[in-house]
Parts: sequence; C-alpha cells; structure tokens
Amino acid sequence: MSVSQLAMLTVVVVASLRSLPAMSLYGLGSVTLFIIPAIVFLLPTALVAAELATGWKGGVFTWVREAFGDRLGFVAIWLQWIQNVVWYPTQIAFIAASLSFVVGDQGLSNNGFYTAVVILVLYWGSTAITLAGGNLFAKVGSWSGILGTLLPAALLVIFGVIWLATGERSDTPLEASAVIPPWTGLASIVLIVSNVLAYAGMEVNAVHANDLKNPGKGFPRAIAISTVLILLVLILPTIAISLAVPKSKLGLTNGINLAFQEFFDHWGMDWGTAAISLLIALGAFASVVTWIAGPSRGLLAAARTGLLPPALQRRNKAGVQVGILAVQGVIVTLLALLFVLVPNGNTAFIALVDMAAALYLVMYILMFAAAIRLRRTKPDVVRTYRTPAMNFVAGVGLVACVAAFVLAFVRPSGFTGLSETGYPLVVAVVVIVLGGPPLLFYAFRRPTWDRRSEEEKASADVVLVNPPPASPAPTTRTAAPGETG
Repeated sequence: MSVSQLAMLTVVVVASLRSLPAMSLYGLGSVTLFIIPAIVFLLPTALVAAELATGWKGGVFTWVREAFGDRLGFVAIWLQWIQNVVWYPTQIAFIAASLSFVVGDQGLSNNGFYTAVVILVLYWGSTAITLAGGNLFAKVGSWSGILGTLLPAALLVIFGVIWLATGERSDTPLEASAVIPPWTGLASIVLIVSNVLAYAGMEVNAVHANDLKNPGKGFPRAIAISTVLILLVLILPTIAISLAVPKSKLGLTNGINLAFQEFFDHWGMDWGTAAISLLIALGAFASVVTWIAGPSRGLLAAARTGLLPPALQRRNKAGVQVGILAVQGVIVTLLALLFVLVPNGNTAFIALVDMAAALYLVMYILMFAAAIRLRRTKPDVVRTYRTPAMNFVAGVGLVACVAAFVLAFVRPSGFTGLSETGYPLVVAVVVIVLGGPPLLFYAFRRPTWDRRSEEEKASADVVLVNPPPASPAPTTRTAAPGETG
C-alpha cells in the first residue's frame, strides 16, 4: 500500500458530513473547534494505534488484553462494538433528513415518527444484506462513500467560494477575529472537548501500517497527509454552510441539505437540491451497509474464545454472526424509539451522539493506557513503527478522553429535552446498561463457551506481528570413546 492510498483510506473512514451542521453554527470559530481536538485526540490516536498495530495483531481486543488481561480486553472490544450500535440510528437519522429533501417535504426531518420508521426500515434492510454474506456491498459502499461524502464536501466549498466571489451576503462574520469563538465558560469547554469524536476511527486503519514499504517513515507521512485532508473536509464545508444558511434555520440533521438548497434556489437550479440530497443519503447508507457487520465481527472473534454464550456466537451458512446481529438489531430498534418519545428529533439526535461518545471514549482510554503499559512491560516486542515520546503522546490522548468522558454528562447548551439533573442520569444509565454486560459475561463465563478447535486455539495465540525466530531444537549425539555423560 502506498502512503497516499493509506491517507485517502483514512480520510474516507474518519471524515463524516454528519457533524458539520452543528459546527456551522460557529462560522469561522469552527476552525478552532476542529483544530484543538485534532491536536489532543486525532494525532495521539493515530500515532499510538500505529505502534500497537505494528506490534500486535487483532486490534483493540488484543492490545488491551496483552496489557491488562482478558477481562479489560473484552470490555474494550465490546465498547467498540456497542458504540457503533448507538451510532447507527444517528447516521440513519441523517439519511432520513436528506430523503425529506428528495421527496420535497423538509418538515419530515423534524418528525420523530418519520425518522424512527426510516431508521427501522434502512437498518433492518442493511442487516438483511449483511446476513446474505459476500463483499459486493462493501465494494459498492466504498465508492458510494466517496461520492456521497467527498463530492458533496467539495461542491459545498466550490459553491461557498462562488457565493462570496459574486458578492452575496454572508450569514456569518468573516473577520479574522471570528476564528476564535466567543468564550462562554464551561459551555465552551464542553463544546471543544466533546468534539473529539469527530475524529473517531483513526485506530481502524492503523492496522494497515505494516502494508507500507517503510512503516517507520511512511506512516507518519500518511498521518500528516490524512490529518490535513480531514481538517479541510471538515472545516471548509462547515464554513460554506454557515455562509448561506442563517443560524435560525440550521438543524443538526438537515443543515447540509439546507445549504445546498440555499445555493441551488439562488441560482435557479431547484432540481439540484433533491439530486445532491439523494447522493448524500446514498453515501451515508453505504457507510451503514459497509460497517454494520464490521465491529460485530471483531466482537465475534473475542466471543469465540469463550467470552460470550454459544447463542451469541451463532453464525449462519454464510458465516455471518447472526446471533450478535440479532441483539444489535433489538438495541437499534429500542434507540430508534427515542425519536418518537422525545418531542424534538434533534434532541434525540444529540442524546444518542453523547451516549455513543461516552461509550467509545472508555475504549480509547483503555487503548492509550495499554500503549503506555506495553511500552514498559514488553519493550522487546518488535514494533515496525514506534511512537516518539510515547508517554507524552498517549498521556495527552488519555487526558483528552477522560475530560471528554466527564463532560459527556453535562447537558449541552440549548438542550431542552431533559433537565440539568435528568440529562446526566439518562447518559449514566445508558453507559451502565450498554457498557456493563461484558463484565457480567466475563464473571459468569463457562469453559463450554469456548467452541474453538485445537488448531484455532493455537493460531489465536500468535498475536505478534514480528514473532521472534523459533529456537532450534536441541540435538543429541553419541558420546565419543572415553567421553563421559
């Protein structure tokens, strides 16, 4: 794999248009709100995960297990899986908002019943595709993701430039001083730190570091290129949205569509809004189809070591983890009901994002702690790439994640669906209910849960990317005359 290929793969996985409308409320101030989390989270995550991936196979389950044992390793992979389960409704809510522009009824984007129905139909449809097995949709999904993410982002930037070049008014201040958002005390800290998960997923592609010709030099270059591109993909379209759409009209799920509508309507191209909204919806749907089986596959690998009951290890004839996907579907269905039960659909959207953030952040805390511990306890393991100043880099990421986790319990500014005391209680309940099961499964595990063959058990023990050469077998020889034992 070339450096540029790895960089682009990272951009496609990490950069998402879903988070842009919320940041566009701050105009040029979004530059600061994106850059600070990139420094304290994006770079540490990429660098630390690269060292771990070039030393140990198996991703976060293996990394944390090698540092802290099976229990916390299982917790880490469970959290990586469960946060994706919470992510699915938020991503499909974004799709629902785009589809409302396709059918010409924008009011649907704020209709909780409509959003819940779209979530259920598209999620279970994606699950049916996954259960069929094969990788066709993964291939289609990668291209659809590019067309539904990078192309709309590029168009937003181009339209924003044309908007200003033709002398149109801007709905956000463009003075240099606007790059620093207004300081509002704790609310500003919450906003900056809670934005760290706009960059979640960097650890996923770190496993490809060994595919580079020279990981020690090539991976830092790939990270530098992808970091710049990710920032451009996130920042420039965000500013473009803020140029054309008044803050009073911006919605958390439909802000991008409103921006395109403003541009297209102004230039007499009304048909363009529906076309680009469909493209955005297809791109987001492709990401759901592509990712719906991925994290659950990682959980299955851990489960087959005896960490989950046989019912949850069940696979169909295509080898797809049907037991885990069934549980995943039930959780998504229950979460979708939030859009019906909570009066404002955007409120449900924010709540789901914060729930996912709190769960995912615990996994990152474990990952950073594992990197520090493994550098100290297993220094002889060969890492093709070694993070410079590991304790400092991982420490920065660890502190950022701890801060973000604590602040996930603070009610966001403008949030009215729950009281200031009720909001953190709901988040805490969700974290305990969704994050606690691995501890219970581990406590009540049984030897009969391990269904692996002896060959599978032997191969599972080979976790080093560069294992030491096997010691030569001892040789025997016949003693020479006059030689004693």
